[in-house]
Amino acid sequence: MKPSDLRAGERIKDVRVTEDTLSVDLMDGRVLSVPLAWYPRLLHATSEQRANWRLSGSGYGIHWPDIDEDLSAEGLLRGAPAPRGSIPVKG
Repeated sequence: MKPSDLRAGERIKDVRVTEDTLSVDLMDGRVLSVPLAWYPRLLHATSEQRANWRLSGSGYGIHWPDIDEDLSAEGLLRGAPAPRGSIPVKG
């Protein structure tokens, strides 16, 4: 999937992070849920760090400034976990 393949409805509307799941609401009504284990930085972050997110890339990405983590709607739609060897940031 190329950035040009993204549609306006695939922009991110809301984000929720629990102890074991990342859920993302898209503008078109879809909800994507993935295991937090796919993203070690988020998995090992505090609940406060997980709650401190911002939309980036005109709504096609999510940024967590406290742990320097970035995820894209494109990657979530592809079901792409973090690359092997991703190092969690100590909080």
